[in-house]
Parts: sequence; C-alpha cells; structure tokens
Amino acid sequence: MDRCVVLVDAGYLLGAAASLLAGEPSRSRITVDHTALIQGLRERAEQDTGRPLLRIYWFDGAPDRVPQPEHRRLRVMSRVTVRLGALTRSDGRWAQKGVDAAMHAELTELARNRACSDIVLVTGDGDLLPGMMAAKEHGVAVHLWALQAADGDYNQSEDLVAEADERRVLDRIWITRAVRAKDTTGICAPPPVPRPEIAAILSAPLPESAPDRTATGRPHPGDGPADPPHPAPPRDSNGVTHGNGAADRGAPKGVPTPKDLAALRAPGTHPVPGAQPQPAGATLRWSSDKGWVDRPGTVSEPADAASLPTLAQVTTAEQRWADREEDITTVGGDPYEVGQVFARRWMARLPEPAALQRLSTLYPRVPHRIDGELLRYAARFGLLAHKDDQIDEHDRYAIRAGFWREVEARTAPEPAPAGE
Repeated sequence: MDRCVVLVDAGYLLGAAASLLAGEPSRSRITVDHTALIQGLRERAEQDTGRPLLRIYWFDGAPDRVPQPEHRRLRVMSRVTVRLGALTRSDGRWAQKGVDAAMHAELTELARNRACSDIVLVTGDGDLLPGMMAAKEHGVAVHLWALQAADGDYNQSEDLVAEADERRVLDRIWITRAVRAKDTTGICAPPPVPRPEIAAILSAPLPESAPDRTATGRPHPGDGPADPPHPAPPRDSNGVTHGNGAADRGAPKGVPTPKDLAALRAPGTHPVPGAQPQPAGATLRWSSDKGWVDRPGTVSEPADAASLPTLAQVTTAEQRWADREEDITTVGGDPYEVGQVFARRWMARLPEPAALQRLSTLYPRVPHRIDGELLRYAARFGLLAHKDDQIDEHDRYAIRAGFWREVEARTAPEPAPAGE
C-alpha cells in the first residue's frame, strides 16, 4: 500500500524537546500544542516519504494505563491512534513500561500485513532494532527521525541509526512551532487562552458567615488576651479553606472553617454578640468517596440548593451509556470543557426549568451534592494523576467556571431588539 505511517515514542520526543528547550528532560518543564505537533508530523512525513498519511500512532505511558487529558485530546484527533503503556514510579523517578514492546508489535504487524510502504519511527530506543529489521524484510522503507540533541551528540541508539533506510533530524526551529519551555520566550505555541470566568469566581464574595474569635481577631467575653490577627488562608470557589498543614492547625485563622462554626454551638463556648443563633437541627456536611456525610454542628445548605437533583438522578440507563460514549470519543478532558459538558447534560435533563433560576442565585457556590458529583466526573479524565489523588486547585476553578459558563448561557436574558 502506497501510504506512510508514523510511530511516535512520546517519551523520547517530548523528553528530548524538554532537554533541548528547558535544559532537563522533565516534560513538566514544557508546554505542548498537540494540534500543531500532530499537524507538523503529518506534513513532514508526507513530504519526506512522498506518500499520503495513513495514521499516526502515539505511544506513551500513563499511571495504570488511564488516559490523561493530553491523551484524550490526541485520540479524538483525525488519523491519530493512542497506545498506552504503564507509568511507574521507582526511586523517585517515573519510568515507562511496555511502550517499546507495543511499538515493536505495531511495527511488525504493519509491515507483515503490508498496510503501508513507508514507516516513520520517532524514537531513540535500540530495543526496536529487531522490529525495524523485520519491517525491512517485508519490503517496507523505514525512516528514522531524531530530535536535535541538547548537547549536539546522538540521542538515539547507534545500531538503530545504522539500520534505518532514511534518517532525519528535527531541529529546534521545527519543534518550537509546537513546544515551548515554560520559563522561556520565543517562537512557540501560544499560551493557553485566559479564562475571565475563573477570575470572576475567585473575586466573587462568599456568603456571610457568623463571626467568631477567629473571624474578628477579638476575644470572646471571658477569654484571655487576644492573639494577633492572622491573614485568611486561601479558599476555593466553594469556600473550602486551604491551609499549610500542621502549622496552620495551631494558629487562629482569618476566616472560620466549617469546623470553627460548628464549635460555636459546642457546650461551654461563649456566644458571639450579634451572631445569629444556629438552628438546633443544623449539620456539618463532609465529602467523601461515598458521597456526602452529615455531622452535627453547623448550618446546612439552603433549601433551594438541597432540592436540586443530581445528574445521576435525572439520567436514564440509555443516557448513561450515550454519555460514556461521548466521553470516550469526543470530550478532550480540558477541565473547563469538562465542567461545560457536565452542566449541559444536567440542564438538559432537569424536570423543571425553575431549578435553573434557583441554581443561578447560588453563584459562585455549586451546591454540595452537585459539586461532589462534578468533581468525581472530572476524575474520569485523568485529572487526579500525579497529584496525590487530589484535583489541582486551578483545575477545580476551571471545572466550576465551565459549569457556571453553561448555566449563564442558558439563564441569561435575551438582548432586546435594536430600537427598543
């Protein structure tokens, strides 16, 4: 078949790019425009081989072989197939397992089945030498591509270089069209588009909480000398306080946490002048993998929030299957996009339109049950990886901003016709 196929070892390509542009092979040091990178690979392959592209295979490692957001973006692109090996951590370093074996298997199968006339290998791994030799025996021309090495030397197996039919080096100018170092400037992919909706959530005022000693910096009647005031710890868009571990637990906080508010009703505590009395049946809600757990101590959510159904409650089995299909085939996994998709489904299935108006009055706080379901949905897209099973704070802002953007688009009043 007069077609070409490209097999990319992502660990080699992006690691070499990080070494070249950022001075070290850590992929966290670079930002990648995957759309531009795939387009560049396609154009160069068709130019070098003189054949139309059949497919680009992208081989990479992932924890437990769970696709990460970048893999989800890649696998929904035209003519791109993602193959994942395992990513394991040993002695403080991440290592790919099974990627070279998968590349070897794909290389030999393509050649044996005569699926293409030319194969482009973007790798430096000498373990692929037997596969390269087998492909040549089946009449396939093998092109070996390298990325310019940071030290000017080879970053590929010399045996692999010697066995290739054709060899090309992708230079700094070529790679910087799609990859940039995070701490440098120059010819590079554009930075991510700023999200003003995230800034709006960060700047929105939170509902007023009952003051106590930690909120005002003043002692309750009968307390000892007042401690010096401390700055408020950061909170996310749902009012969750983020401290600094053990050092924060022993110091008064500028903003009361739910546990602080619960302590106001504990036996032996002093009432706060001017504070609103808390209802006797108030509860403190804690999130967990099993849902929300009620504990006695503080005011629960408003009735408008508690009455809103979750997405699971308004989704049929058929819709759940279709949702999963859409997640796999079209949703890229960007945190902002994830929030939009979730909100779109939830609003389309609400049994009563008035629920949207009730929700809009709660901005910027997503109701507890819906927020927990939203974050668990986001976890499907690999947003927990490398972060100790916690979604990154900025990603949480982006997820909720995407959610609220869809709600705003549905509830915003239509503009009046011109001339009225």
